Amino acid sequence: MSKSLFSLAFGVGTQNRQGNWLEVFYAQPLLNPSAELVAAITPLLNYEGGNQAIAFTAHQAYQLADAVESVDAAQAALLNRLAESQKPLVATLLAEDAALSSTPEAYLKLHLLSHRLAKPHGLNLTGIFPLLPNVAWTNQGAVDLTELAELQLEARLKGKLLEVFSVDKFPKMTDYVVPAGVRIADTARVRLGAYIGEGTTVMHEGFVNFNAGTAGPGMIEGRVSAGVFVGKGSDLGGGCSTMGTLSGGGNIVISVGEGCLIGANAGIGIPLGDRNIVESGLYITAGTKVAVLDDQNNLVKVVKARDLAGQADLLFRRNSQTGAVECKTNKTAIELNEALHAHN
Repeated sequence: MSKSLFSLAFGVGTQNRQGNWLEVFYAQPLLNPSAELVAAITPLLNYEGGNQAIAFTAHQAYQLADAVESVDAAQAALLNRLAESQKPLVATLLAEDAALSSTPEAYLKLHLLSHRLAKPHGLNLTGIFPLLPNVAWTNQGAVDLTELAELQLEARLKGKLLEVFSVDKFPKMTDYVVPAGVRIADTARVRLGAYIGEGTTVMHEGFVNFNAGTAGPGMIEGRVSAGVFVGKGSDLGGGCSTMGTLSGGGNIVISVGEGCLIGANAGIGIPLGDRNIVESGLYITAGTKVAVLDDQNNLVKVVKARDLAGQADLLFRRNSQTGAVECKTNKTAIELNEALHAHN
């Protein structure tokens, strides 16, 4: 009986000396693969169902390529290339979008996000942190931290340098996928699992975490924290910040609507509706007291910022004389430099 899958990918990765996965690279991950493709591969992998990461050999890669040639030529070509690998191979099959249970599964879901096959908050990432080992990311790939010192010595004895770029659970996105139509000035500042929409520019001080991103086009010169999604046409100024939900116990999902501007060194702890502007240097948290003004700058009421969350056409500013945070109807709309983002 044919089985349906939520996701499928054939990958090549790195294991430590104990055979534990450090990372996996999936060149062509699939969301909702065809029933014909699934039917062709499952007998060869002895797949019985559920969410599984199944190791396979180079010989099996050739067999899988032959089995899917008439069903999916692109996957067949990939499998023929994987058969040349001297690194370990894995087929990751997800019957459902459930909590994670292995490192290859975690990497598959991060790939689905960065390949734009799923959007932030669109996947179940429960349990991801224990499944992502903290590794040294080097010019020779991922290295287990317990094996790093020995490899560094070996490199030096050969007159070479094993350069460590970072020590982290997440690699940089561009070592795995570069989405079409983007510019990223400093690739180390965008983690695998980020969703970077077409037309997005991430400047040197911009940062995009996993399970976060931009619809594009957009300008990111500030921080897009985990879980935050930025709508099209929005501009995050230099040094600005969006509050994530990974720490501090917050459970409000922060988002930025379309056509918004968050000024330099500003920040938000509430979701913004479309065409909102936050003045430079102003940080708005959910509990910030905000004086709502009418068109004649008369006070209407004082509310907490969370009461204005998601509303369109608002301008948040700080009164330079009293220091009070004020909110008015936004009568202007920002426009991105079309030439800047249309030719990424």
